[in-house]
Order: sequence, then structure tokens, then C-alpha cells
Amino acid sequence: MKTKTVGKLFAIAAAVAVSAQGASAEMVLKLGTVGQLGMPIGDGIEQALMPTLEEVSGGQMRIEPHYRGSLCGEQTCGEQANQGLIQLWTSSTANFQSFGTALSIFDLPYLFKSAEDADRISSEWLAKKQCEIAAEESGHVCLTVYSSGGFRQLGNALRPVHVPADMEGIKWRVTKSPIEYTLISNWGAVPVPYDWTQLYQGLQTGVVSGQYVATPWQEIAKLHEVAKYFTEINGSWSGNQLSMDKRQYDALTDQEREWLHTAADAFGQREQELDRQWVADGEATIKAAITEWYVPTDEEIALWRAGAIDAWVNAKGTFDPETATRVLEEQGMTDFIAQLKEAGAL
Repeated sequence: MKTKTVGKLFAIAAAVAVSAQGASAEMVLKLGTVGQLGMPIGDGIEQALMPTLEEVSGGQMRIEPHYRGSLCGEQTCGEQANQGLIQLWTSSTANFQSFGTALSIFDLPYLFKSAEDADRISSEWLAKKQCEIAAEESGHVCLTVYSSGGFRQLGNALRPVHVPADMEGIKWRVTKSPIEYTLISNWGAVPVPYDWTQLYQGLQTGVVSGQYVATPWQEIAKLHEVAKYFTEINGSWSGNQLSMDKRQYDALTDQEREWLHTAADAFGQREQELDRQWVADGEATIKAAITEWYVPTDEEIALWRAGAIDAWVNAKGTFDPETATRVLEEQGMTDFIAQLKEAGAL
């Protein structure tokens, strides 16, 4: 009973606050992000989200960005939005799972064949469909989904890795993600949870010998200085999202919501452009400094995909099988669909 009362009071307060702001010269939306200027998320906010919102609203709405986690981390930004302390926030789709499973489909390994497929399918229909679900289950209105670093690739300090069997026995750094742990284990390596900030030293000293990180993040951390063998497996897509707390969103007028969505669409489009260049630049830097950058054949990629099936099975219940099947069908991945169905994942 108390929870419902607090929720009603919050909604009323948010509505009053927004109405009061609407009556003044401008409404200021505070945005919390771990992104920063000089990287796609921060630059996309400055180059597309902020100017587009100010332009379409005629200066009636503007965004006040807070970068580099200065207000909150990814999960705590979502919590602060729910509390009405900020309005907008960004996070990885993985960290959005603290509030619901609607965006977890983006984290399934080999959901997408290429960055172009991911951008096309996400922008054409998948992001809209999953964001509508997120609004109902999470208390957040997801405005757009975009890439932050493209696909995760393999890098290791020991030897060339062309097929999963080549990873046998190598200590491979993983995050706390159950999907990632399952992937690395199924591919034959020894999963070792290890802190990101210590990864360079860990690779240098041999505490771990491999890592599974998106290309530009590997370049920023200079992991290629100690891991000289890379494999382009295009496994997990690095999805990110921009959201607004639902109660504050609902307190906006229809016109204000339209302005916000227009700005978010422009932001998502600009993010695609910035991210592709960021990935290409990181890849070029790494290739110039390492011993091998290996691109598996189609037959070898099939082996990597086969090792990902258990991760799909373990994630069952967090995604809609029909939606996942449609995504795969649009990319002609009929063999993978058959494997997933046989395993009970779809």
C-alpha cells in the first residue's frame, strides 16, 4: 500500500515539475552517462542529441549532460532516474538487465552476422519492439539502442587461435556475465573472472592469457601490447541504450515526447556512424602492432557459433523465441536456427 502511495506521489510531483518547467522558457533534462567526449557516446550526445532537441523544440527543451560517471555509474544512473534525480541515462544493454530482461536479446551471441545487420535490424524494428516491452516491465522508456564498440573479438598472448579447439586450456579473462562464462568454457578455455582495470597487468604476468572484448576498448586499454594474437569471431554485439524514467516521460506532453524521440533517433543514427569509425580506427591500430589478426572461414565460424548454443539455452526465458527467430531469418541463418531449435533454445 505504501509503495503504491509513494508511486502516485512521485508521478504527481513529476507532472507538476514538468508542467512548471513547460511554463517557463525551457525544460532542462539532466542526463547521466559513463560516456565521455572524444568517444562515440559523448560525441553523439554533443553532436546530435543536444542540438536536435534544442532545434526541434525551439529552445523549449535542452539536455544537461554529465559525463564520465560524474553523477552515477550505469546501474545507479537508472536508479537515480527512477528516483527523479535525473531524467535521462545511458548504459550497456547488459546492465539494463538490472531493471528487466527486455533488452537482453541484444546480448545473445551470434544474434547478428555483421555490424551492418545489427544496425539495420535494430533501427528498422527490433529496438522499437524491445523498448516498448522495456517501458512496461522496467520503469524506463528506452528511446534508442545502438552499438558501443561493435562486436567482441578474441585476443590472447600465447598462440594463434583459429577454431575453438585452439583455446583449449588457456586461462581466459571473463566478466561476471553468465553468457560470457558459458561461451569461454564451451570454446575450451578456462574462464577466469578478472577485473577490467587489472587486465593489462594480468595478461603481462600470465595470470590470464586471453580476453574477449570489443575492438576499440582493447585498443584504448592497449591490450594489443601484451596480447599479440587476435581472432575476428564477431561473437557478442556491444549494445547500449538511452532511456528516460517512465513516470517522468509520461508527465511530458505529446509534443514534448515527439521532440524527445526525434532527438533520440538522430542520436542513434549519429552513434552508428561514430561507432563504425571508432571500431575501424581501433582495428587498424591493433593490426599494425600484433603478430596475427585471423579472420575465420565460414566453416570455422560455424564451429564458433556451435559453441554459443548453450549460452542461448541458459538465457531461455529472457527473450522471445519468435523475435529471435525473425532476427536470424532476416540474415539467412537457417542452419543456426535449426541448431538452436534442436537444443531447445528456440
